[in-house]
Amino acid sequence: MALLSLRRRRGVASPPPVHTRAASRPPLEPPAQLLRRLEFRVVRRLDGFLFGDYRGLFYGPSLDLAEVREYQPGDEVRRIDWNVTARSGRLHVRQYREERELTAWLIVDTSPSMNFGTRRVLKRELAREFAGVASLVITRHGDKIGAITFGASSGMAPPRGGRAQALAVMNLLSRGTPDAAPGSATDLATALTAVERTLRRRALVFVVSDFLETAQRGAGGWAGALGRLAQRHDVVAVRVSDPAERQLPDVGGLRMRDPETGEELWLDTSDPGVRAAHARLVGERDQALKRTLQSAQVDLLDLGTERDPVGPLLRFAAVRRGRRT
Repeated sequence: MALLSLRRRRGVASPPPVHTRAASRPPLEPPAQLLRRLEFRVVRRLDGFLFGDYRGLFYGPSLDLAEVREYQPGDEVRRIDWNVTARSGRLHVRQYREERELTAWLIVDTSPSMNFGTRRVLKRELAREFAGVASLVITRHGDKIGAITFGASSGMAPPRGGRAQALAVMNLLSRGTPDAAPGSATDLATALTAVERTLRRRALVFVVSDFLETAQRGAGGWAGALGRLAQRHDVVAVRVSDPAERQLPDVGGLRMRDPETGEELWLDTSDPGVRAAHARLVGERDQALKRTLQSAQVDLLDLGTERDPVGPLLRFAAVRRGRRT
């Protein structure tokens, strides 16, 4: 809405209403068909790169202390337990074991802003693709996954294992309202608080959203809930975005509508001042989100509608696997 204020300060009157024909949106890909496509085009490619080490793809440094033993040549210096070493007079290192069973949760944004996209898919469809990949990868290795949706539609699929559960998650994410009425704005704080109250043991939690709430109301409403959740669980923020949101296209006059509030404004996208203001707002929004996630020690996975998720997932896996070695 800062752009709206910019236009008013300049005294630029809005032109007559522009009547446009509503673009027809293709129906969502059926859940079972989407899973088959993801399995053949995405999951198999990931397996080829990771050789089945899927915990290196998603799971962070969530380890239980198994024992403390004497140092042996080749042990990592950072695993030295200095307290035990001081008491015994000999070097000791901490040895860990991984948690045996993984339970993962998907918290997926279904607010109206997710129905935007100018490239390969809409943001909502990209969120479904990521959820499908995560569900397939996790359940095929014997672990459990559940899902919660928030925004224009809300629902829950309790965590279970098996391919049938991956399909149940896809069915849940297909129940959203594609053309939700204004007013069904993002309420990430409520969703995070609900998950925090639901989880009884350590879990892997994916928060899948465009995080545009950060730009409109700041992260104050959900930063606290995210921090509390990240204290007990391994949380990953999955941001879905579209290139047109980051760089305003130079196409002349446009009438724009906020899908979550219904507010409309007219912008002259060829105006250098408007474009500079938009770029400044995008930069401020990104910095605010990064500060919030860093404060909560939450990793960020960025996905864009212009490409499939394989490349970003592999880069993300490389970072997290390097952190565990």
